[in-house]
Amino acid sequence: MANSEFVYVTYIRTTPEKLWRALSEPEFTRQFWMDTTQKCEWKPGASWQLLKPDGSVADAGEVVEIEPHKRLVLKWQNHMFPEMTAEGFSRLTYELVEQGDLVKLTVTHLMDKSESKLIKAVSGGWPMILSSLKSLLETGESLEATRYWPEGM
Repeated sequence: MANSEFVYVTYIRTTPEKLWRALSEPEFTRQFWMDTTQKCEWKPGASWQLLKPDGSVADAGEVVEIEPHKRLVLKWQNHMFPEMTAEGFSRLTYELVEQGDLVKLTVTHLMDKSESKLIKAVSGGWPMILSSLKSLLETGESLEATRYWPEGM
């Protein structure tokens, strides 16, 4: 079976420690990821949830692998759209590689299904979210378009 995959690479002027905090700590997440928070113990096998501002679950799964400041792998399932939920779990991988005063961040979102609706959706969402993350870490301000949850979602 063919896979659907989204890969995004960016270079951020920060440290692996700061980037890790931004990817995992609720006070950072809500600043660049549409006012969402992540609920997780950040250890292998732990439940993971991405919560909308009203507290409902947007996406959920579990931690597959974790190497702080270097690598995080999540099993990920959308809970907002039935057609995406029906596809089952995808796999999200964050890889952080320090390169001088930069960190190379590679985000890979993979689904064991060809023409995945989830991968199509995240392919449109991740670039703005990750650009906002980069902006937040480099300038102290996220992109305005990613600060609030979209109305009607």
